[in-house]
Amino acid sequence: MKILDLNSIALLLTITIVASDGIEVRLKNGKLKGELLDLVTGEGQYYSFKGIPYAQPPIGPLRFKAPLPVKKWKGIRNATQHGSVCPQVEVLSNIFLPGNEDCLFINVYSPNIKPETLLPVIVFIHGGGYRSGSGNDASYGPDFLVRKNMVAVTLNYRVDALGFLSLGTEDVPGNAGLKDQVLALKWVQNNIHVFGGDRNRVTIMGQSAGSASVALHVSSPMSTGLFQRAIPMSGAPSSDWSLPLEPEKRAFTLGKQLGFETRDPKQLLSFLQNVTSDKLVNTAPYVLSFEEYSNNILRMYPFVPVVEKYGGKNSFLTYDTTKKVEHINKVDILFGHTNQETASAIEMLISVFIPNYNKYPELFVPRKFFADLGQDHILGLADEIRDYYFGNKTVDVNSIIEFVTYLNNAVFVYDVIDYFTKLPAVKNTVRYSYQFSSVSSRNLFTKPAIQYGINGAGHFEELDYLFDRKSSKLNSDRGSEEFRLIEQITTLFTNFAKYGNPTPDSSFGITWPKYDKKSRKYVDIGSNLTVLSVSDNDNIQFWDNIYEKANSLMNHNNCN
Repeated sequence: MKILDLNSIALLLTITIVASDGIEVRLKNGKLKGELLDLVTGEGQYYSFKGIPYAQPPIGPLRFKAPLPVKKWKGIRNATQHGSVCPQVEVLSNIFLPGNEDCLFINVYSPNIKPETLLPVIVFIHGGGYRSGSGNDASYGPDFLVRKNMVAVTLNYRVDALGFLSLGTEDVPGNAGLKDQVLALKWVQNNIHVFGGDRNRVTIMGQSAGSASVALHVSSPMSTGLFQRAIPMSGAPSSDWSLPLEPEKRAFTLGKQLGFETRDPKQLLSFLQNVTSDKLVNTAPYVLSFEEYSNNILRMYPFVPVVEKYGGKNSFLTYDTTKKVEHINKVDILFGHTNQETASAIEMLISVFIPNYNKYPELFVPRKFFADLGQDHILGLADEIRDYYFGNKTVDVNSIIEFVTYLNNAVFVYDVIDYFTKLPAVKNTVRYSYQFSSVSSRNLFTKPAIQYGINGAGHFEELDYLFDRKSSKLNSDRGSEEFRLIEQITTLFTNFAKYGNPTPDSSFGITWPKYDKKSRKYVDIGSNLTVLSVSDNDNIQFWDNIYEKANSLMNHNNCN
């Protein structure tokens, strides 16, 4: 007679299969009814549980504050539909999505809720400039991951002012959106076994602002023990768009824009907690000056993560990770970027960016240097950067290839490489790096760039090979380049999640080298897999020199 261990018995007690009325599971907080869905690849089915609350609604006196764990509910909760998205203005279209402040939901997808051995888990944190996004399957269908025998988790977290406003007080220190993510990860630790997932094999993965969030979790004591591996994609806390600038001043400016002027943070909090969410979200962009808002579409957002002024167990971040790292969690890391990040917005670059960069040449310089350098030094660096990329060429549509190359490095690539290269090593952990350059019919964002001679993968585009975007019809022909590339990247990334190594065997024909500060080797994920080195990238060497020069100038200014 086979004897079940206690974990198996506990797992069986939490699951009830209701053939005629969906799939029912029991959590500590109550029952859920999910469903079986067909894989978009036509290879079978998976279990889907959407719109699961992981926190109490952050409304009224809880607005802007750290989330509280969800309370128990009675009866069976329907988990076949997504919960509300958080109120937001979509980052690229600037379209207002009203959503609902009761938006802290998590979605779980599993190939098997009663496996013999619990399955590894990937938790995905969406991007959107800390201003927009959700975990909904319209953009993040789990099919490609669950077919690799993974449990996939997506989530909503508060964005914009609702998620990142800071008053610099103990009550509202900021980073509520990041604390939402922490609570979601704690929910995973407490509940993922019910869905067949292993709480001890959790990988967090994020893209863009989600990538910067993942990097911050790596360095936050609040996130210790909540995951074992991390995959940050195309974003770092040191990127201009992720850095706060006078966050408390932004909060008071928001109050002023809404018609309430005060210097008292308690009075401001009371006022802002009673403003409707649509007014709050629609007004938030205007806390930036006109120049900041019109000239920095990809370079600055009004409400982002901050360094909290008060320490303790309720603080997510109490030091500037771009200057020093006081804490680092013991996790493996696979980090990287695409090869044509900003080509995703080619038409905007031509119509908006190029005119603004000609009008304001200081924009060529990373904004992180502005506070400590005088105008002469900033313009001197701008001239050096412009000369390197354009030489004697005019910055216009005829030099769009050079402009995209400049922006790729200035906005995304250099910060990603620099941040994770400088991140202190941790004993008994590994790091790998990649560049994603795959091209197929799924590369919809960079399709307009082809006419300008720009080929490759843009910002967002690696996601279309990891997730099923409902608007992108899958070519399920196993012989298609599209399907081959999906198979390639999902296997590499899930190998890392499962084994801590993207190439644990010889099936890809290469051994993926570990990343270290000396060799800085990475793998280009294109039509083929190619081992390259950052040390051979002239762009990165150039930016190393620019940062060294800027830091020298800032140190000289500070000494004087």
